[in-house]
Amino acid sequence: MSTDPALWRWDLARQRCLREARRILGNRDDAEEAVQEAFIRAWRKRSACRTPATPLPWLLQITRNESMRLAARRSRRQASEIPEAEPEAVRGAAIETPLDRTLMGVATEQALSMLAEDERRLLRLRYEEDLTQGQVAAALGVPEGTVKVRLHRVRARLRSSASDLAA
Repeated sequence: MSTDPALWRWDLARQRCLREARRILGNRDDAEEAVQEAFIRAWRKRSACRTPATPLPWLLQITRNESMRLAARRSRRQASEIPEAEPEAVRGAAIETPLDRTLMGVATEQALSMLAEDERRLLRLRYEEDLTQGQVAAALGVPEGTVKVRLHRVRARLRSSASDLAA
């Protein structure tokens, strides 16, 4: 390759960098984006290349850095986003008719009637009044850990009874 960046074999370097980015990111679209960003960065900093006669290792390192940066951004974004429900899943889970709503209400009342009064009160405070577990604990005069355990057990029993009804 030439020492003049304008004469570098950018097309060949791009192919190698794309392979490297894809190895890191595992996705062709993400790899394309990383290589594009890397080449923009490389072109702007081309005078900083210490080996202008053989710029490929330098370009590959910029590509690796950009790929890692992109992977970290995507990871942070995915961790902070609440997954959206699939439209089909929402349609499938929606109660569409008044009869369906009535039947669901009856099933819910039946499930709740199987619970002891203190368990129904626990659920009412947590879900109807939308109190935090700490607030529920204060209202009931029990430790927060007790509320967590009781909620877990009640939800498990309700799940179990719901699966028994569905079967």
